Amino acid sequence: MIVDFHCDTLYLAEKYGRDMTIKNTDGHIDLIRLEEGLVHLQVFATFVEPEFMKKDAAAKTLKMIDKLYQAIEKSDRIKLILSGDDIDEAKNKNKLGALLSIEGGEAIEGDLSLLRMFYRLGVRAMTLTWSLRNDIGDGVLGCKDCGITQFGESVVKEMNRLGMIVDVSHLNERGFWDVVDLCDKPFIASHSDCKALCNHPRNLSDKQIKAVADKNGVIGINFCPDFLREDGNATIEDVLDHVEYIAKLVGAEHVGFGSDFDGIEKTPVGLHDVSCFPKVLEGLKKRGFNDEEIDLISHGNFERIIKEILH
Repeated sequence: MIVDFHCDTLYLAEKYGRDMTIKNTDGHIDLIRLEEGLVHLQVFATFVEPEFMKKDAAAKTLKMIDKLYQAIEKSDRIKLILSGDDIDEAKNKNKLGALLSIEGGEAIEGDLSLLRMFYRLGVRAMTLTWSLRNDIGDGVLGCKDCGITQFGESVVKEMNRLGMIVDVSHLNERGFWDVVDLCDKPFIASHSDCKALCNHPRNLSDKQIKAVADKNGVIGINFCPDFLREDGNATIEDVLDHVEYIAKLVGAEHVGFGSDFDGIEKTPVGLHDVSCFPKVLEGLKKRGFNDEEIDLISHGNFERIIKEILH
């Protein structure tokens, strides 16, 4: 079984009118290929393009959320994950668990009431920033010396209170350390890789990886070739390298998958879409990971986070 904690399928569904309940020839994810890839829980992120980040961000986000609700209405094989108990219910009924996430806090437009309303609509995780600056803080392409804003502090605290998963992927390093101090629950990096293996601004240093683990959090390995390998010519072996690096550094209980499928133009050789996930599990076994470790990496770690944080 697989939990994938990040994809941008809703963005493509809204932009191009793609139906995720049928098999598509474009993109990386649909309901059929998720089943082929043994994915039983997919986190669907909403992403607002930079030109809309300072206007219409909430409206754009609502349209993407609506795309998931349309898919749920059309197919009886999808269950919206609102609590930890929903994971087991989805498994028992052989349904795909779908968890809603917001990629970039500009969607709440500087207003905690919008955060609460998105929660009531089913959003259970949020990446605080995309790569640029917003009301919460700065992304990796923003100000390096600026941390979480005063409003950002209130967002993190309110997410902890509501039972939402705080996601630090895309956040700059100063903001990252602010979250370490602010967050009283485990937090995640849903789709980030290891800076020691590929020195990209979106990747995490060993110190950051250890901080996520110290908070009992999880890092989802991103399949973007530019994050996996500095020359961009990544294969499935590079994905395995990043998984193995984190497992050796802080333990197998702190790494999972955040593919970024449908958000990346190029994929690693051997991983052309979500149906290829079983190859990753086979690769982990060949590298000497035992069944218990593979279960943690493939789904157990992120399931633990969901069950611990979602009310």
